[in-house]
Amino acid sequence: MAGAAGLLSWLEATALAEAMRGSLWMYPIVEIVHITGFTILVGSVAMFDLRVLGFARSLPLQALGRHLLPWAVAALALIVPAGLMLFSAHPHDFASNKVFRLKLALIGAAGANAALFHFGVYRHAAGWNEGVRTPALARVQAAASLAIWIAVICCGRLLAYT
Repeated sequence: MAGAAGLLSWLEATALAEAMRGSLWMYPIVEIVHITGFTILVGSVAMFDLRVLGFARSLPLQALGRHLLPWAVAALALIVPAGLMLFSAHPHDFASNKVFRLKLALIGAAGANAALFHFGVYRHAAGWNEGVRTPALARVQAAASLAIWIAVICCGRLLAYT
């Protein structure tokens, strides 16, 4: 535990962390970038999940996935560095915050759910690509994805109050 506290103290003393705390505009701008990226990511995931749940069955699922995946990856390229920058400003506060830790756990669960989906049932998506009801497991995973991402959004918003 002392190693983690030392790492957090080191991070808090970096020039980046000091700039995040000392600049009037840097923290809000980075937060806007983080939220914008998150909006793109969750929007892409939600559109795909809704299609898996049975909405817009006439849209080919695999084509929709190929279209949305680059947007989700690009969003991660905004979210991760911006999130690390935000974290650096107050690492001890975030690390000790139960809502923040829950948010990270939920993001991990969302990633695990996505990996299970893509390396599992989605490998056979050609059989239910268009006009066909998706398998029950795919629908369960899509519903779980939506629920998890909504919970992540709630945690992110609650961070301002905890």
